[in-house]
Amino acid sequence: MTSPTTSNSAQLVIGLVSVSDRASGGVYEDKGLPALADWLAGALTTPYRIETRLIPDERARIEATLVELVDVVRCHLVLTTGGTGPSRRDVTPEATVAIGTKEMPGFGEQMRQISLQFVPTAILSRQTAVIREIDGHAALVMNLPGQPKAIKETLEGLKDADGKQLVGGIFAAVPYCVDLIGGPYMETNPAVCKAFRPKSALRPAPSTGNNA
Repeated sequence: MTSPTTSNSAQLVIGLVSVSDRASGGVYEDKGLPALADWLAGALTTPYRIETRLIPDERARIEATLVELVDVVRCHLVLTTGGTGPSRRDVTPEATVAIGTKEMPGFGEQMRQISLQFVPTAILSRQTAVIREIDGHAALVMNLPGQPKAIKETLEGLKDADGKQLVGGIFAAVPYCVDLIGGPYMETNPAVCKAFRPKSALRPAPSTGNNA
């Protein structure tokens, strides 16, 4: 699954990982990867390439997949879905923390705040985020919920009927985080998710090449 590409060597590369025993075993169709890909297609205006993985709830497998996507594929952002609850087979957060070099707990805190607007059981979610850095390359790795509706709400936040932002989504902070770890400059569609950067970190819009 690949978005429109660019020849730029600094092209944004995003890894998407769905963690599910039954979906990876063919018991039912995975919905996490399509939900993530569809949301990104509407939210990002920067050219990017996607790498997808569908794997079972096995900690060693999750760790190996995350390491491969960052160290080998050279993803700048990795989003996982599934495996973040309290059940015995839910080990995505443990695997994520194990491969990280820095923890980014604020992402998980905000995810739970968003989900608590809908269900009290959001406090059972254990989503987290980390930075993994190796050999001069770094990536942001984030755990997301497993349901498509919750994925959208978590990334985008909550808006009223007029489109006014009521609760901020976590993706608004992602582009600047990727800036800070040396990744490509990410731009978003503000109608979906307006990226936030300090004024000093903003870049001018690219020239259209037309002379006045």
